[in-house]
Amino acid sequence: MTPKIFAPDVVSLKADYEFGSVFSNSGNEFYYAVNVGPIAEIRSIVRTGDTWSKPKTVITSDKYSHNDPFLSPDDKKLYFISDRPLDGQGDKKDYDIWYIEKMGNGWSAPKNAGPAINSDQNEYYVSLTKSGTMYYASNGKGGENNNFDIFSAKATKAGFQDAVRQSDRVNTLAYEADVFVAPDESYLIFCADRPGGYGSGDLYVSFKNTDGSWTEAKNMGGALNTGGNELCPFVTKDSKYLFYTRSKDIYWVDAKVIEQLR
Repeated sequence: MTPKIFAPDVVSLKADYEFGSVFSNSGNEFYYAVNVGPIAEIRSIVRTGDTWSKPKTVITSDKYSHNDPFLSPDDKKLYFISDRPLDGQGDKKDYDIWYIEKMGNGWSAPKNAGPAINSDQNEYYVSLTKSGTMYYASNGKGGENNNFDIFSAKATKAGFQDAVRQSDRVNTLAYEADVFVAPDESYLIFCADRPGGYGSGDLYVSFKNTDGSWTEAKNMGGALNTGGNELCPFVTKDSKYLFYTRSKDIYWVDAKVIEQLR
């Protein structure tokens, strides 16, 4: 019940800034982002039997950042955010949500998630329900005070429906981003910078009521939050562990901390 650094000296390295992580359904693949100088790249480790591989770079660039990885419910798509332009050439742009698709033992070229999701401003962090509904943050989709708010977009055969801003029980005039949605959509965990918090960004949780509305989001407390910045939450598919980033490392803790706040 006390957060600890995940995989020290393997994933969480003292010299690097790791953030945004996700396990595959089997638990045998782990994806995460790392800042490498001025850009970010996505890496993975893979388990074979009882042995984990050394970290391998999944997608990188000498010019554009790729971070905040999240797998689709069937593990066939890896979503992420990037400041790459739509044609993959030229100057950096604002952050959009992109994805790559599994092809044999590799991945496809990056594909933009489209205008129903992306705007001419920034989109951050991706999380998906079992049905494929995407939750993410944006400061270009009509959020309050032009700050980051949390949105969702339902999946269709053709892509995604237009994004919908979540209620004022989740969003405020402050910064809300880095949202994780439970696969059954029963709760949200997200990062917010609000008055009265512990630091520059805290983890908050909101639970879904029986009528489909969200409860008033509450701070997850001093056991998880510090005077720094807590961000990038993710709960494993077996609902046992909550992962998040603190002090430039990835931490994990028993997911019972979530139910204690219900």
